[in-house]
Amino acid sequence: MILLQTNDVMRRFGADVLFHNINLQVQDHGRTALVGRNGTGKTTLLKMIAGITQPDEGTISKVKDLTIGYLAQDQGLDSQNNIWAELDLVFTPLHEMEKEIHQLEGQLADLDPNSDQYQQVLNKYDRLQGEYKKQGGFEYESRMRGILHGFGFGEEYYDTPVDALSGGQKTKLALAKILLQEPNLLILDEPTNHLDMNVLAWLEDYLKSYRGALLVVSHDRYFLDHVVKDVYDLDNRTLTHYTGNYTQFVAHKQERLKAEWKHYDQQQKKIAKLEDFVNRNIVRASTTKRAQARRKQLEKMDRLEQPETDDRSIHFQFHSNQDSGTEVLDVENAKVGYNDQVLAGPLSFTVRKPQRIGIIGPNGIGKSTLLKSLLHQIPLVSGTARFGANLEIGYYDQEQQQLHPEKTVLDEVWDDHPEVPEKDIRSLLGSFLFVGDDVYKPVHDLSGGEKARLELTKLSFKPINFLILDEPTNHLDIDSREVLENAINEFSGTVLFVSHDRYFINQVATDILDMHKDGITHYEGDYDDFRAEQAKQQASTTTTGTTSQAPNISTGKQSYQQSKEQQKARRKLQRQVDKLEAEMGELEKRQAQLQEKMSQPEIATDISKLTDLQKELDAAQEKVDEVELAWTTAAEKLEEFDQQD
Repeated sequence: MILLQTNDVMRRFGADVLFHNINLQVQDHGRTALVGRNGTGKTTLLKMIAGITQPDEGTISKVKDLTIGYLAQDQGLDSQNNIWAELDLVFTPLHEMEKEIHQLEGQLADLDPNSDQYQQVLNKYDRLQGEYKKQGGFEYESRMRGILHGFGFGEEYYDTPVDALSGGQKTKLALAKILLQEPNLLILDEPTNHLDMNVLAWLEDYLKSYRGALLVVSHDRYFLDHVVKDVYDLDNRTLTHYTGNYTQFVAHKQERLKAEWKHYDQQQKKIAKLEDFVNRNIVRASTTKRAQARRKQLEKMDRLEQPETDDRSIHFQFHSNQDSGTEVLDVENAKVGYNDQVLAGPLSFTVRKPQRIGIIGPNGIGKSTLLKSLLHQIPLVSGTARFGANLEIGYYDQEQQQLHPEKTVLDEVWDDHPEVPEKDIRSLLGSFLFVGDDVYKPVHDLSGGEKARLELTKLSFKPINFLILDEPTNHLDIDSREVLENAINEFSGTVLFVSHDRYFINQVATDILDMHKDGITHYEGDYDDFRAEQAKQQASTTTTGTTSQAPNISTGKQSYQQSKEQQKARRKLQRQVDKLEAEMGELEKRQAQLQEKMSQPEIATDISKLTDLQKELDAAQEKVDEVELAWTTAAEKLEEFDQQD
């Protein structure tokens, strides 16, 4: 059943059209994502769907009595209540029922059990008790505790005033309140902001089993992969619908664009051929009729529009003037914090060329503080951090405090490199989408995404062989995150980064450092490898009742330069082989379906249908050959790895 749909919705800004022909459907129990670049109008569209604003053209229809819960981006609660009392407001109707139930209990105590009035009151009491139970009256407190625990609010927080919470905590509490309301349609705009990995994993599981429908905007690709089942792509001012999660959407979009370009090019060649025939033959008496026929064919032709997509994206790479030594960083028994107040420690780990190490851990544990301490921006409480030789360090600060608020975009970069001609600076800025008058914007007027791009611009300009990045994907749209991933993977130096973006970690990390209050633990591989190792340890602990052997903790005495890169490459190859095998299976199944269809009597005698099916079969075979070649190459490489072992 369709809960909500938009019909040819349009939004204008002055004379400009932000988007048009927006047709979107949300099904009952649907799990739908809305994706698109920053500035395409995703939040504007969500507000229309939530009923906060109205479209300039088109309509939005909803089923009767549809309840909608809308969480705006970084929306927090402002209240004088404590946390428990604020969430308890969701159940005000239940509390009203409780009062009436108690009143009826008092009446029953005063009435003669044999009287007609007693029976009437008892019947009303029974009906109200049944309704109270049906609406969750006996379980709402356990639901509140469960959701508060999921968002990291233990019982010690229950009496905390809402106004005393941080901005991130208020946002989490706003989401918790909406989840308790259980609307038929849950609309979430960037719900994963401010959530650490444990809370994200809990939220993903909760939303999978949520009884209502979900419409979500998020830059968290890992979250989208694990939660949504269909995707609407807001691109080139309109929507295109795809079935599947985010990764499947990316593949399907590439296939669609490839097919559209193929059909467009084929038609353009046909048009050029017809036009050439007309031009050469229209004036000849012997061929003019044929030329006129071709001209009519051209006039009647339904011409395809050139495929379009908003494919502007930043493009850059990091570079260095020299190679660092193998030993990049040694940290021993370090404790991090402020004013002798320890957040975490002792921490001991090493960084070796060319590792790409991701630091993860709960919010507030001191991950950013650790990076600042390593860079001597704040002192270590205790312990040591020793850098290796020949290092060119580049640092990305998530708070963007390295930028000067009063400078223009142009001066922010040019002042660091006054010897470089202005046109070269502007060319570099253009590759980060700062074009035209954008370069004269003061830094304090930039959005979070623009500041992030400006900081990356500065990093790409200087020679670096050791990158230290603090939450580099914050404020970046998905396309920009993918460009950053490519730049890091092509970088020949060493990378140490803090991130909660699990998709990003999977794309770039060779190692994980899991930071906790009492230390830091090293895991080989990416985020999925880290999760698999944790699950393995947990299963072992559950089965035996004892803790399994601790994972490998960095000691500084092991060489990482070759073995870990090989292990990382082998894991990626194995995943590639498995994926290609599954794809071949699906393609072969499709071939069998087509062949079966072609053998049906009503099809076998229909030349037109048979020809169309044969084309599909040929295309499927072509795809099988392509996938099989890729699988053979990957499988041979995997075999080479195993032989080396």
